Amino acid sequence: MFRPKYPEAPTPSIVHVPTAVPTAQHSHAPACSCQHTTAPAPTRPAGLLSGLNAGTVGAVVTVGIVLTALLAAVAVTAISVAVAAVVMRSLLTSQRRR
Repeated sequence: MFRPKYPEAPTPSIVHVPTAVPTAQHSHAPACSCQHTTAPAPTRPAGLLSGLNAGTVGAVVTVGIVLTALLAAVAVTAISVAVAAVVMRSLLTSQRRR
């Protein structure tokens, strides 16, 4: 349906007699036998997210959840390290005073 139809190429005639000169005959076959009309414009559904399907939405949600979990893990680790640093500092400071 969407493949182009090429005209058939004429088969060349080979003349084996060296004195004969072939005459050039040009006949153009039509490219296709269909009647050309303007195609209707494709219709698109309205909306910003109309091209997304369920698989795309699921992948985006999954990636969002994973990134949020990683960010939360980094935040918890940073808070833990900060608390440990404060505790170590207070212990070392109290030993120097004695």
